[in-house]
Amino acid sequence: MTQKTAKQFSPELRERAVRMVQDREREGGTQWESVGAIAAKIGCSRETLRRWVRQGERDKGQRPGPATEERERIRVLEREVRELRQANEILRKASAYFAMAELDRRSRT
Repeated sequence: MTQKTAKQFSPELRERAVRMVQDREREGGTQWESVGAIAAKIGCSRETLRRWVRQGERDKGQRPGPATEERERIRVLEREVRELRQANEILRKASAYFAMAELDRRSRT
């Protein structure tokens, strides 16, 4: 079974595609029509381009939600929390192991 891999689009291409959608909207088209036309031109799905447009609107403060920088910061913090929880679990287990070893040592003497 093969997995479908996602295409990687450069940030410049993403920004350009979002600008093209916005320009086409200003010329009188709906956003959905604009997204469909531009997505076909650059070779991505409508949903992918729609998400880029929505994120661009969030970055400009036109739509509620976290901006790109905030999303990246959240992702970094979540990874850090995950790593710290793993480290704490390891330390907890090690502490329990050494405590049991100390009890065994004391009971033998």
